[in-house]
Amino acid sequence: MNGLRKLSINIRRGIVYLAHYNRLEFFPLAKAARGYGGNDAKQDLKAGINVALLALPQGMAYAYIAGLPIHYGIYGSAVAALVGPLFSGTRFIMLGPTNATAILLFTSFLAFNVTPAEKLALTPLLVLMIGLFLVVGAFFRVANFIQYVSRTVVTGYISAAALFIVANQVRKVLGVDFEIPEGTTFFGLLGLTLESLPGSHLPSVILALATAGAFIFLQKKFRALPNVAICIVFGSLLAFGLKMAALQSAILSDWQVGEVQMLSAIDVRTWTLTIPPLEAAWISQLAGTALIIAFLCILEGTSIGKSLAAQSGERMDANQEMFGMGMANIACAFFSGMPASGSLSRSKLNAASGAASGVASLLCGAVCAGMALALGSFTRFIPQPVLGVLVIAIGLSLLSRFHIRIAIKSTRSDAIVFATTFLAALFIKLELGIILGVVTSIILFLNKAAVPELVEYTAGESGQLTPLGEECKRPDPKVSIVHVEGALFFGAAELFRDQMRRVVEDPNLKIVVLKMRNAHHLDATSVLALMELAESMCRHDRHLLVSEARKPVVRVFKNSGLIEVIGRENIFADAAQNPTLSTAKALRRAKEILGGEEAEVSIYTGGSKKSNEAGGSGS
Repeated sequence: MNGLRKLSINIRRGIVYLAHYNRLEFFPLAKAARGYGGNDAKQDLKAGINVALLALPQGMAYAYIAGLPIHYGIYGSAVAALVGPLFSGTRFIMLGPTNATAILLFTSFLAFNVTPAEKLALTPLLVLMIGLFLVVGAFFRVANFIQYVSRTVVTGYISAAALFIVANQVRKVLGVDFEIPEGTTFFGLLGLTLESLPGSHLPSVILALATAGAFIFLQKKFRALPNVAICIVFGSLLAFGLKMAALQSAILSDWQVGEVQMLSAIDVRTWTLTIPPLEAAWISQLAGTALIIAFLCILEGTSIGKSLAAQSGERMDANQEMFGMGMANIACAFFSGMPASGSLSRSKLNAASGAASGVASLLCGAVCAGMALALGSFTRFIPQPVLGVLVIAIGLSLLSRFHIRIAIKSTRSDAIVFATTFLAALFIKLELGIILGVVTSIILFLNKAAVPELVEYTAGESGQLTPLGEECKRPDPKVSIVHVEGALFFGAAELFRDQMRRVVEDPNLKIVVLKMRNAHHLDATSVLALMELAESMCRHDRHLLVSEARKPVVRVFKNSGLIEVIGRENIFADAAQNPTLSTAKALRRAKEILGGEEAEVSIYTGGSKKSNEAGGSGS
């Protein structure tokens, strides 16, 4: 027992140390609430109620998307809103179930051969693992690396997810149901839906069309209202009216209105603490899915938070928000909730409602829990086709023509990343689409970064600067000054080596001066390339000089031993107060090597070529 106690104490100390080292706070809301006044409370109450009216029907819809009982979405909305702000302390991100995490949850379980009962049992374990990944990531400041993920990947994924959401809900609107085989793709789901069309249930279709008409009308005329909630009430009343009319009409009775599928009632009395099943086999199998959903959570959450924070002129700590998101998911795992992420619609509504602090989220969670308690039993009157139509509307709203156009039209690289993510998500799996999209964007970025610029110019007959081409003859200088522009990391080393090989091929060339003021990120690969260049030139009685070497470059030269290969006397450190001094010293050194003879000097840069004499002041 003493050993376990000591271990527990050491773990707590370690967590506190990591939190302090990584500038995380355990209860930042307490600090943010200092000076909290009555006007702030009024604003937060207004925002909390407004967001709760949206969060409750959205939670039901997202649980429906994920293929879970609707109480998972409602409880998840309440728990995440209550726990998240305690550890994030921000007013910008409203946590809860989202369409992206819901559809990924649905497709992920399709890949596992599990029964509906096993899916319900494993969901808490998956949500717990997502929360733990987020918390651990926050301690190691993983959110700082999210900036390197292209927004085009998110656009491609969300667009594919939107189509999957729509395809999955059409069967609910038609009043038909069928088994979805393991690993079904978007097109597979579409094919199954088309095959089921002959069995469509007419009353379900009528209810769906009426709800769709009402929703479109409200969105055009009364967009500021909680239209999702209004349409749920409208569709439920319409279904009830049709059922009553069918009982009194021989014509309507043939429609079998009573067979319209309804949602199940929510019994809040059964809302208790749930212990996730900690089985090693399932932990191993769910780890990849949990990691991908955690990645998506922080990606969409920080994107929303940073955007809203920038609009208000404030700053957001992405790692602190990641910590709050992780704690919210851990709480959801123990209280029958879905994965929680930052919701764009709820976060925007919260900001537009004038939320003053994270207390607005707490009030939203409290209102959601109260509404679940008061109205939970009435969910049995909500027809599935009605909710299916609203879910389709949510899915279609994710298809942003604006963002898709930017992704396709901006650059060729963005178009490739978007197409890779989008098509992989539709043809293979949604989660694979994210992975391939991220990998593709990184590869294309490295391809761009790995191109050090080295353009040679020459003076034309009229004195103008002209790029050296087939129509221009290369001059024969004895001293060449090469301006190195860009990152010289491992990805650029091979191209740099090839470019320099072409420069030194000139048999009349005796000395190459590398101007390295704008050379960055040298590593072992680039050091080896420079060593090979220096040694090759030495074997042919040529010399490599380095000018404008900044401190990071000189440090790499010293640590690697490159400074001894090139020669200390041939390396000239950059002088910030006089940018030309270093190269002037290199030119004087070149003159010494040449024995004082005059030599034409050609300077190759990314934008110009200058000529000077070896005894001049340099450039």
